[in-house]
Amino acid sequence: MKIALAQINCTVGDLEGNAAKLLEAARRARAEGARIVVTPELSLTGYPPEDLLLRGGFFHACEAILREMAQEVQGVYLVVGHPHQVGDERFNAASVLHEGKIVATYHKQRLPNHSVFDEVRYFVPGSQACVFEVDGVKFGINICADIWEEGAATLAREAGAEALLVLNASPYHMLKQHSRYEVIRDRVGECAGMPVFYVNLVGGQDELVFDGASFVMDGEGRLLHQLPAFEEALRVVELDGAAPQAGEIVPELSVEAAVYSALRLGVKDYIDKNGFPGAVLGLSGGIDSALTLAVAVDALGAERVQAVMMPSQFTAGMSLQDAEEMARNVGVRYSEMPIKPVFDAFLNTLADEFKDLPFDTTEENLQARIRGTLLMALSNKYGSIVLTTGNKSEMAVGYSTLYGDMAGGFAVLKDVPKTLVYRLAHYRNGIAPVIPARIITRAPSAELRANQTDQDSLPPYEVLDAIMEAYVEYDQCPEEIVALGFAEADVRRVVRLIDLNEYKRRQSPVGVRVTHRGFGKDRRYPITSKYRPWLQ
Repeated sequence: MKIALAQINCTVGDLEGNAAKLLEAARRARAEGARIVVTPELSLTGYPPEDLLLRGGFFHACEAILREMAQEVQGVYLVVGHPHQVGDERFNAASVLHEGKIVATYHKQRLPNHSVFDEVRYFVPGSQACVFEVDGVKFGINICADIWEEGAATLAREAGAEALLVLNASPYHMLKQHSRYEVIRDRVGECAGMPVFYVNLVGGQDELVFDGASFVMDGEGRLLHQLPAFEEALRVVELDGAAPQAGEIVPELSVEAAVYSALRLGVKDYIDKNGFPGAVLGLSGGIDSALTLAVAVDALGAERVQAVMMPSQFTAGMSLQDAEEMARNVGVRYSEMPIKPVFDAFLNTLADEFKDLPFDTTEENLQARIRGTLLMALSNKYGSIVLTTGNKSEMAVGYSTLYGDMAGGFAVLKDVPKTLVYRLAHYRNGIAPVIPARIITRAPSAELRANQTDQDSLPPYEVLDAIMEAYVEYDQCPEEIVALGFAEADVRRVVRLIDLNEYKRRQSPVGVRVTHRGFGKDRRYPITSKYRPWLQ
């Protein structure tokens, strides 16, 4: 017997489009001799549907399309993830479609309610195993979090399952695949050697990116099949009884290759699924905007991307040269719009109000806001979305301007620390040298006043990023971070800036999540709070 793993890219709410993809996967798998086709969690709706799941009409539409799909499934058993309502109870479910019928339905037992997951808000947990038989072999079903905790897989084994089919919508963050392997090996041991067929969603959904990377493990926890990451794939696996046979193992991506792929896929799907014709961004001659441009071009193609250089009187000549070279290297439409005349007009308008007051961050922010206004004007005129270029380190400490460089529709590097920005730039240039070397080697600067560098007002990025990771991603208190060897003054300064700038981040656009806790769905920190850990 053969089983097909259908790693597909679904769109939230596109029930007809997702159903068509599922049926096409079933047709392709049947043509290759497969008897069972396993698809991702909630593949009919896309994941996560969020508050669409509060609408009764959404459940009724899902049920109607699922029954229509069943009529078209012939010759294979298609396992589909979908929401399911029984009376007043709503479940995260998976149904087996075969020969025009829904022959079995499973309700997810473990509902994650942490980090980016809110399933307790929408579903009630199931309690029963689901086992169905094909050609003399009994298969159990689990859904994503079921396999991460003890119990659900054991119930399937006790109900007679000889192999476990696991439907997943497991979002990417760095090194996530290693965690999945460890979890599956734990369950294999728990379930007396039951092999696992792990099928994961692929694609971008708002700030989440699903990496696919589906796989098969045998009853001893050995990896037998590994599908590619960040792309759709269909893999047919040969079985000997219930035992899967070995096949292709796609090599693991490096951290840099995986993060870059996540950014590229996140940008592509956000723009394409939301119907934007293209993207526009401000190109400064710095590394953040250069990397953002490279990702955008790789995601969309050069013909769909516009780069705009908006120099001021503080912009270095090398920045103009490097920006133009970068745009030429990737082949995008490139424009220069000097902002000094607009800046001078603003200053003239404010002259009486600001009389005798020194130049400070007010004038710096004015420049950023002029640039944001120009980019949004281009967006309005042509329909392209503005991609912001700030990184996670800047977002953390507020080194960004509301309604200025934060103005836009999608923040490509929102969850990428500055030190990782440099690694990704080197990685991208290793494929083809598109980012001018001087952009990578020169000291970073916002160029909003004379002779400015980032390190004038921030600790070195190696220090800032490490403190940020400890405080934001691992919830360590300042005393614990100081104990790691960081200077107390740096720790208190960075922690204070992170907390005080929550109000800015709450107004920032969504962006691709690549760490295990980004500034988005993961972090629900109060803006108004009197708790000040740097003062304790």
